Amino acid sequence: MTTPAAVADVENKTVTFEGTTYVIQALGEDAFTVLVKGVPVGRIVYTFGAANGVPEGTAASEDTLYAIAEAWFGATIE
Repeated sequence: MTTPAAVADVENKTVTFEGTTYVIQALGEDAFTVLVKGVPVGRIVYTFGAANGVPEGTAASEDTLYAIAEAWFGATIE
């Protein structure tokens, strides 16, 4: 079974993955907080040419945040 890809909406600063919409809030040039309904669930960062996700708590897994990071940075990094 194939998991659908995360979809970034840069204009609205969101990424949708597995039926959940995650809001992306900038912390710095290549670091962002990921929120669900206003609650932080993790951070995504782009370092050394790679997208990474770090969960804060159990609301989102590392794999979910990695998919969000890949979609977000794939849509925003030139």
